[in-house]
Amino acid sequence: MVAVPGTGLARGLAVVLRRLTRRSVTAQYPDTPPDLPPRSRGVIGLLEENCTVCMLCARECPDWCIYIDSHKETLEVPGAARPRQRNVLDRFAIDFSLCMYCGICIDVCPFDALFWSPEFEYAEFDLTELLHERGRLREWSWTVPAPPAHDTGALPAPGGTG
Repeated sequence: MVAVPGTGLARGLAVVLRRLTRRSVTAQYPDTPPDLPPRSRGVIGLLEENCTVCMLCARECPDWCIYIDSHKETLEVPGAARPRQRNVLDRFAIDFSLCMYCGICIDVCPFDALFWSPEFEYAEFDLTELLHERGRLREWSWTVPAPPAHDTGALPAPGGTG
């Protein structure tokens, strides 16, 4: 079969002309907000009450973008032989200009002090404003929806105890 010159060009133009008659499916972000799942991952937040200053999150962070400062506080426990000491959180900050949002800090936290918030609109004009201290990290705890309820009619797992 002999190829006729220009048939490839004609086929390509036909595809382009067919596409031009269809509506665009691209939603422009600032005009149309994205339809995200309710528990999507946006920014990392902090529950200060759960933080024991164990420093696991800061040590495991591959970008070293978590900054923690603390001091020891002595507690007198009635009936105890000696006073107890505990760490008190002075500073907890995450530099989101360095963070790569891998979530390792959230996974290694044994007390669920760190969590994913669905908030994703926190852009800044100045790069230094992306260093969020614990006050700002605490604000995102209100944006996290409650987990879905368990299905009471579900069958137990095979071989499971539930």
